[in-house]
Amino acid sequence: MDKLIITGGVRLDGEIRISGAKNSALPILAATLLGDAPVTICNLPHLHDITTMIELFGRMGIEPVIDEKLSVEVDARAIKTLVAPYELVKTMRASILVLGPMVARFGEAEVALPGGCAIGSRPVDLHIRGLEAMGAQIDVEGGYIKAKAPEGGLRGARFFFDTVSVTGTENIMMAATLAKGRSVLENAAREPEVVDLANCLIAMGAKIEGAGTDTITIEGVERLHGARFSVMPDRIETGTYLVAAAITGGRVKVKDVDPTTLEAVLSKLQEAGAEITSGADWIELDMQGKRPKAVTLRTAPYPAFPTDMQAQFIALNAIAEGTGTVIETVFENRFMHVHEMLRMGAQILVEGNTAIVTGSEQLKGAPVMATDLRASASLVLAALVAEGDTLIDRIYHIDRGYECIEEKLQLLGAKIRRVPG
Repeated sequence: MDKLIITGGVRLDGEIRISGAKNSALPILAATLLGDAPVTICNLPHLHDITTMIELFGRMGIEPVIDEKLSVEVDARAIKTLVAPYELVKTMRASILVLGPMVARFGEAEVALPGGCAIGSRPVDLHIRGLEAMGAQIDVEGGYIKAKAPEGGLRGARFFFDTVSVTGTENIMMAATLAKGRSVLENAAREPEVVDLANCLIAMGAKIEGAGTDTITIEGVERLHGARFSVMPDRIETGTYLVAAAITGGRVKVKDVDPTTLEAVLSKLQEAGAEITSGADWIELDMQGKRPKAVTLRTAPYPAFPTDMQAQFIALNAIAEGTGTVIETVFENRFMHVHEMLRMGAQILVEGNTAIVTGSEQLKGAPVMATDLRASASLVLAALVAEGDTLIDRIYHIDRGYECIEEKLQLLGAKIRRVPG
């Protein structure tokens, strides 16, 4: 199992390109199952979860074609089996996203209950109830969700999400594109990745209005055609590298980004003392060698502060001037990185869903272990400013969400290297 060794104390400086968004690419890949002609997806990040989704298609009899620019062409007409097996699904929660498209397009699906990061309960009942509202018959048995569309196909429905669910919104929106009649999704997720998926579906011929608001209306169509679509930039990767600049007192310019998707994060970085300038597709952060100031924040669904940036800001607060309070409202088990940061000398007190972080002038390098994707990123950030060497184990979590993280940090001057386990 690979590890990262990071020698702290280097002020980052330079420019990097941001990859396509994993949280957009995975549902968009699932959406290709709806097309009755080849669909080409561009700007896919080179990540383990993307490889797993492509492998899942292979198991179903679809042979995606990958070109030299890492664009993937998917022709769902070649599908031979409507089963998403446990051995693939267990490593990636996003595999549940093939459920809606398969039931809508082919009338049935058998998808293993998903696995993924251990950051708390992420139930699939909203996916199931949404499809049932559209007439699907669903049984959960033997660890599989077995779904069948009614005779004549799914029917449009009005569905209210009890809690805001990104993947739930995406799954039901995809299913509704081929349902008969109108579907209205209320209390829908507003994340930019949901909008990106809707734009891809519209490029394939879907009729969708309201994506990016809490009410999405879909008029079902008879078929979706082929299209070519480019995945949006990864706003969480963008935010992580900006925090890396801030935490080290450095200057970093990130390119191929969309600043409008990061307003809550940029606001907190400015509060921490960063100077930020931006253009249509770039953001530059400059700390001018200063130590950041502690910030207080509360995570919540978009457009509020994203839960996927919470761990990175705990790392920033750990070396900041003053005390910051971080309240996590989205997932109930998302402070596992705190125990590892304590090993590095961080002063963090956790009370329920609140972490109170008192900044230290210096963290110390130590052996630490990654527990989930974003927690892993926060340990990398802490290691960048820690005295001496930090060894981060179980970095396969990082590889699930960050493309070539050590190469990008090396471009910025970090002393980081990957070693085989």
